[in-house]
Amino acid sequence: MTTHFITAEIDLQETPAQLHKEIEAELEKQGEPLRWAITNVDVERQKATVEAVVTLAAETPVTL
Repeated sequence: MTTHFITAEIDLQETPAQLHKEIEAELEKQGEPLRWAITNVDVERQKATVEAVVTLAAETPVTL
C-alpha cells in the first residue's frame, strides 16, 4: 500500500452535502481517501481546491 498527496479542483455545489459527495467521488478516482481539506475557494470561478492524502493498494508481483 502506498500513500499519495493529491490536489483536485472541484466545482462548487449548491449545498455542503452535495459538495462533500462531489469531493469524495473525485478523490476515489485517485485511490482511497484518508483525509482531505478544502484549502482554497475561488468565488469568481466557482471552484474549490482540495488537498488530500489517498492510499493505493500495492500491485502484487507476478511470479513465474
